[in-house]
Amino acid sequence: MEAMWLLCVAAAVVAWGFLWVWDSSERVKSREQGERLGAESRTLLAIAHPDDEAMFFAPTVLGLARLRHWVYLLCFSAVAFFSKSWGQERLAYLLQKCVVWNCTLISIVLLPCRDFPDDPGVQWDTEHVASVLLQHIEVNGINLVVTFDAGGVSGHSNHIALYAAVRALHSEGKLPKGCSVLTLQSVNVLRKYISLLDLPLSRLHTQDVLFVLNSKEVAQAKRAMSCHRSQLLWFRRLYILFSRYMRINSLSFL
Repeated sequence: MEAMWLLCVAAAVVAWGFLWVWDSSERVKSREQGERLGAESRTLLAIAHPDDEAMFFAPTVLGLARLRHWVYLLCFSAVAFFSKSWGQERLAYLLQKCVVWNCTLISIVLLPCRDFPDDPGVQWDTEHVASVLLQHIEVNGINLVVTFDAGGVSGHSNHIALYAAVRALHSEGKLPKGCSVLTLQSVNVLRKYISLLDLPLSRLHTQDVLFVLNSKEVAQAKRAMSCHRSQLLWFRRLYILFSRYMRINSLSFL
């Protein structure tokens, strides 16, 4: 019994030490990302659905906020697949999350277009997506675009459509001069659901940009996700607890 008690105390001390080192290292990492991405840039975060920025990009949103980027959030689908709720409700959730993020550097555009339904069985038109993206990039003077990679994190066809459109703009040289593209790296299922335990692998395999939330920011990300009340089904609650995307984002430049 005494040995078990000592083991628990030792585990608690190790966990506390790890979290302290983690928070300290992330302050250093923030300065490193600032040097790579540049402070106070104009960034377009292109997402498919109204909860994507919290489910998948929370570390990026808060990381860019640290760097004082002006983040333009462009959401293509106004309809949630499970609730089928329409634009006003989803926009209200997104605006509510601006308060939760404690960040005034976010401009939100929620597209009402029926051409982009939240449905993995519907293939969005790449040229149409690219046209909308380019319009918002040019109008807002964007110099950094952030979106999904070819795996779409979850393999969702709507996520992948955004990557295909950005990739086409990039490869065809249609992006404005000086506009870079960062894509969120997809990982395998095991890594996806081991939360912070994925940090060593993320540090090892990330070549370009890595955002990791400290304990206070993780709480912010969870509160932001909880704003999407109509989407909080039981498996989403498990996702919030275990997904590394609620804590870690590794991104690569095209």
